[in-house]
Amino acid sequence: MSILVYPTDRASYSRLTRLLTLGKGRGGKANCIIHFDDVALYAEGLIGILVPDLADEVCAVQLRKIADVFGDRAYVSLCLRRRPNDQLRLHELTNLAVKHRVKTIVTNDVLFHEHGRRQLQDVVTCIRTGMTIDDVGFERERHADRYLKPPEEMARLFPAYPEALARTMEIVERCRFSLEELVYQYPEEALILGMTAQQSLQHYTWEGVRARYPEGLPAHVEKTIRHELALIETMKYAPYFLTVFSIVRYARSQGILCQGRGSAANSAVCYVLGITSIDPETNDLLFERFVSQERDEPPDIDVDFEHERREEVIQWIYKTYGHDKAALCSTVTRYRAKGAIRDVGKALGLPEDLIKTLSSGIWSWSETVGERQVRELGLNPDDRRLTLTLKLAQQLMGAPRHLGQHPGGFVLTHDRLDDLVPIEPATMADRQVIEWDKDDIEALKFMKVDVLALGMLTCMAKAFALISEHKHEDIDLATIPQEDPATYAMIRKADTLGTFQIESRAQMSMLPRMKPRTFYDLVIQVAIVRPGPIQGDMVHPYLRRREGKEKVEYPTPELEAVLHKTLGVPLFQESAMKVAMVCAGFTGGEADQLRKSMATFKFTGGVSRFKDKLVNGMIRNGYTKEFAEKTFSQLEGFGSYGFPESHAASFALIAYASNYIKCHFPDVFCAALLNSQPMGFYAPAQIVRDAREHGVEVRPICINRSRWDCMLEPIDGSGGHAVRLGMRLVHGLATADAARIVAARADEPFTSVDDMWRRSGVPVASLVELAEADAFLPSLSLERRDALWAIKALRDEPLPLFTAAADREARAIAEQQEPEVELRQMTDGHNVVEDYSHTGLTLREHPLRFMRDDLAKRRIVTCAQAMTAHDGQWLMAAGLVLVRQRPGSAKGVMFITIEDETGIANIVVWPKLFERSRRVVLGASMMAINGRIQREGEVVHLVAQQLFDLSADLSSLAERDGAFRPPTGRGDEFAHGSPGSADSRGKAPPGVRARDILVPDLHIDTLKIKSRNFQ
Repeated sequence: MSILVYPTDRASYSRLTRLLTLGKGRGGKANCIIHFDDVALYAEGLIGILVPDLADEVCAVQLRKIADVFGDRAYVSLCLRRRPNDQLRLHELTNLAVKHRVKTIVTNDVLFHEHGRRQLQDVVTCIRTGMTIDDVGFERERHADRYLKPPEEMARLFPAYPEALARTMEIVERCRFSLEELVYQYPEEALILGMTAQQSLQHYTWEGVRARYPEGLPAHVEKTIRHELALIETMKYAPYFLTVFSIVRYARSQGILCQGRGSAANSAVCYVLGITSIDPETNDLLFERFVSQERDEPPDIDVDFEHERREEVIQWIYKTYGHDKAALCSTVTRYRAKGAIRDVGKALGLPEDLIKTLSSGIWSWSETVGERQVRELGLNPDDRRLTLTLKLAQQLMGAPRHLGQHPGGFVLTHDRLDDLVPIEPATMADRQVIEWDKDDIEALKFMKVDVLALGMLTCMAKAFALISEHKHEDIDLATIPQEDPATYAMIRKADTLGTFQIESRAQMSMLPRMKPRTFYDLVIQVAIVRPGPIQGDMVHPYLRRREGKEKVEYPTPELEAVLHKTLGVPLFQESAMKVAMVCAGFTGGEADQLRKSMATFKFTGGVSRFKDKLVNGMIRNGYTKEFAEKTFSQLEGFGSYGFPESHAASFALIAYASNYIKCHFPDVFCAALLNSQPMGFYAPAQIVRDAREHGVEVRPICINRSRWDCMLEPIDGSGGHAVRLGMRLVHGLATADAARIVAARADEPFTSVDDMWRRSGVPVASLVELAEADAFLPSLSLERRDALWAIKALRDEPLPLFTAAADREARAIAEQQEPEVELRQMTDGHNVVEDYSHTGLTLREHPLRFMRDDLAKRRIVTCAQAMTAHDGQWLMAAGLVLVRQRPGSAKGVMFITIEDETGIANIVVWPKLFERSRRVVLGASMMAINGRIQREGEVVHLVAQQLFDLSADLSSLAERDGAFRPPTGRGDEFAHGSPGSADSRGKAPPGVRARDILVPDLHIDTLKIKSRNFQ
C-alpha cells in the first residue's frame, strides 16, 4: 500500500517526522517499515493520497481505510502507467473513489526531470537493485513517461478529469507549513544547582581564570573576558558553552586527550574554561571572528579528541542528553568520477578488470575520461557499451549516492529532536543520525557541537604513556618545554616526517626557507602552505621580506600595528578583518560579514557591496586609491580559503609537541606513530626507515616478544630502548588471536609451532599469517618455509564430540612428527617481497639495493646523488613511489616522492607531462625520472622531462612471476590512501595481455560476459 503524505501545519509536520522516525527505527539503516496502524495514529492534520495500481477489491479496502483515517483529507491518485487498458483503469478508479467518497487527484509519479534521462534512470535502478542492465528485467521502467511535465501537458493527458487536475491546487492551498516555523531551543545547561546557565558559565570562567593565571589576571585579558561574557549573555549562548565545557571536562576525567580549534580559539572564555589552548595574553585574539552580534549565527566550537577513544565521548553525549534529544547530522555523499564509473560500469555489465583500468587513470574527483585516454589504455573508444558508460557516468557525477554520518557534528535539543527532523539508526552500533547536513543546520540556525577525531592526539597520548612507562618522565601537551632550540633546529632541516601538519611535501619544501625559530613562526608555517595565501599571492612576498630581499613598508602606523607580525602581509582571516576595522572603519561584525562574503563571492557575488565601503573608507583615512584596491584584491584572492590565525595556532601547538617528541624521544615517536595508524601521509615502511636513520633500533615481529602494539624493549648495557614491532602490522591477523597468543605465553615462551598452537588455541590460518610475516624466526629460528611446513603438519581441529578424548590423547601422545626435510630457503630478494606483502615493510635491505648494479649500468643515479647534484644538472634517478600529490592550488602540477636505499628524492611533474604519462604517474610502483635538478637554497627538486615505469623490474626480486607492490599513497587523501576506494596503485605483470591489444573490430557488446554477482 503506497500513500503520499503532506503536512498541513507545524503540528502535523512533527507527527510526520515522528512517524518516519518510528519506521526508520524499526527498519534499520536505509530501510523504513511503517504499518497502516502507525499512519492512523499520526494522521491528524496530514493529507493522505492513496497511489493504487489496479481498481480491484484490494483497492476498495484501502480506500475505505484512508477515508476512515484521513476524512476530508483523503485523496486517490490518478496517474498513467502506459499499459494496456490504462484509460479503463482510470475510469474504474474514479468510480471506486466516488463510491467510497474519496476525492481523485492527478499525480505525475515523477522519477526524472526530463525524458532524456531515461537511460540514466535505468542505470540508477540497476545500482539500487544490484543487477546489471541485462538482468534487471521488469524492475526498470517500461517507458520514458515519468518525467516532470508542464501543466499544459498534464491537461492534454487527462482531458476527462478536469476536477482531479484542479484539486492539485487545492492541496497546495491546504499545505501552509514552512520550515521557517520550526523553533529550535537549545537544552538548558545550568550545571550548578540554583544558578542560571549564564551564572554557571561566569562561575566556571572565573574559576578557570584562577587556574590559568595563578599569578594574577592581566588587565587587558580581564577586559576581553568581560566583553565576551556580555556578548554571550546578549546572544543567549551560555548553555552552548557549558555543553562543550561539560564534554571536555568528561574527556579529561577519562584521560582522553582533547583540544579545541578553529575560530573558537579566538575566545578568551574558551581558553580559561580549558576548551582551547591559545593564551589571549600572548596572542591578539579577535572574538568577532568567533561570535558576532551582526552575523546572528550560532557559534561553532570544534573539539578534537583521540581518534581511538572518541566513541567514548560520543556515547557519553547520548547517555547524558538522551537518544531522543541528540543525534549526529549527516553528510550527502555525492558521485565523483571514480565512483560514477565504477557503479555505472557494473550496472552496464562491464568486466571488473575493464572498470579498474578506466578508474585507475583518474586522479581528481572531477576528472573525466576522454577518447585519447581510452586509446592510451588500449581500449576501443568506438565500443557502444564503453561509450555509454562514460557518458552516463558524466551525467551521474555530483548526484547524491547515499547519506553518511558527519565526522562528529551533534545536534542537541531541549525537547524531542524528532519533532523537528526524522531520526534514523546509523550503520555503526548505538549511533543515530538526522537527515539534514551541516548546511541545513546552519540555514535553520541550529547549534552544532563538533566532536571530531584527530589521529595525532592518539599518537601523542600513546607517546606520553610510553615515556612515563619506559623513560620515567611525566609530560603532556601542557608541560612540554616550549621554544626548545633542538626541536626548532630539526624543523628547520625539514626533518619532520610523521609529525603533525608540517610533514607534507609542500611544508617540507617551505621549512628551510621559513627557518622557524619561535612558536609564532610555526603558526605562520602551518597557515602559509594553504590555497588562500597562495591564490592571494602572499607567500612569495612574505618569504622575500623574511629573507631580507624585499623591504617591509607600512603606509600608516595603524596598518603596522595590525600587520607587523606578518611583515605587512595579511596571511590570516583575522588580519583581513583587522585591516577593514583599522583602515576602513568597519565594526567587528561588519568585518566578519566581509570575511564571510569573500568566502562565498564566487557563488553569490555579495562582496561587491563591501568593496566600495572598504576602498572609500581607506581613502577617507588617508590611503591611496591604488593601495586600497590592491588591499581589497589581496583579501578577495584568499578570502575563500583563508586560514584563521587561532586555528593555525591550535594546530601549531600539536605540531610543536609532535616534533618535540620526535626530536628527544625518536624511539617513542616511532612506536606511538605505528600504533596510531592509519593516519598521515606516510606508510609504516617510511616511518620505520626514518626512525632507523635517527639511530633507533627496530626489532622484527616475534611470537614470543611482540604484543599487539609496537613496544619499547631495553637494549642491554646501553640504557636505551629498541622498538619491537607489534602483531598489528601482520596483515590479516585478528586482534583477538593476538590477545590469545600474548595470554598463552605469559608464564613461559613458546618452544615450537606445535606448542604455540596447542596452548594459544588460535586457528591455523592465524599461524599461517604469522609465519608469512616471518614472526617465528627471531625466537624459534624458523625461516618462513620451515614455519609453514611445520604448520602444515598440525592436526585438523577435532570434532566437538571427541574433544575430551583428544585432550587425553594429546597429554599421552606427542603430535606426529613429520620427517625432517631440508627445504630450499627463499632468496634475500624474495624475503623482501614477502615482508612487504605481509607486513608492509622490511627490516632487511631496501628492494633497490638488489637492483643497484643493473640500474648503474643504465646510468641511473641514487636519490642521494640526485638531491646533492648542482643546479641545472641533467640526470636520471629511480625509486619506489611513496607519495603522489596534486594540490588544487598548484595549477595541475604533480609532486611525487620516490625512495631508494639512500633516501628520498622530490619530483616535479608539469601538467603536460602528467597528461602524456598519466598511466606511469598514477600506476607505477617504481619509476625512473629523466630530468633537470632545480635548487633554490636548501630546497631541491628533480623536474621531470621523461617518466619510465620500472614496476615490472621489481618482480625479478622474488625470482618468480608476480608483481611487487610496495605501499604507496597520495598525499591529499585521508590516512594512507582512501580506505575502500578503488584506487589501484599496482602495476600489471610484465608482458602484453590480451585485453591490452587494441582490435578495432572487436566490440565489448559482442562478447558473452558472465553476469556480475552483487550478493
